[in-house]
Amino acid sequence: MENSRVVSILNDLIETCIDGEEGFRSCADNIRDSEMKAFFSSRAKTCRVAATQLQDLVVSLGGRVESSGSMSATMHRRWLDIKSLITGKSDEAILDECERGEDVAVRRYREALDQDLPEHIRIIVQRQYEGVLQNHDQVRTMRDRVHARHHPH
Repeated sequence: MENSRVVSILNDLIETCIDGEEGFRSCADNIRDSEMKAFFSSRAKTCRVAATQLQDLVVSLGGRVESSGSMSATMHRRWLDIKSLITGKSDEAILDECERGEDVAVRRYREALDQDLPEHIRIIVQRQYEGVLQNHDQVRTMRDRVHARHHPH
């Protein structure tokens, strides 16, 4: 696979990470539960680290890192939507939105791994993907717990 194609895939994942960082930060700012607040803050940092790792790969391939300034407008709008959807909302509503955001991240990473990536890049993307899956599962578990609390059988 030629470098420019790999760079393009990595830039998509960088956007996904930056998007996740923003989203997790919004969730941390709005959620009331202190344990969940800490979880979302640490996830935001993890996304930042992942973005930096991918940016380093882009540079090593001689590519140009797309800055968050040139991030696709639709993605940017999506997080603004999420901010407006979760501000002042219940923890349960925030967790629902967060899970939706993580669904997108899971899909993006899966699409990247479906490509014929160079081995050293695939290893990093695979490791990050496993982290995204873990985030997704943890968010779902928290959401189910809050849901059960609010809607006892």
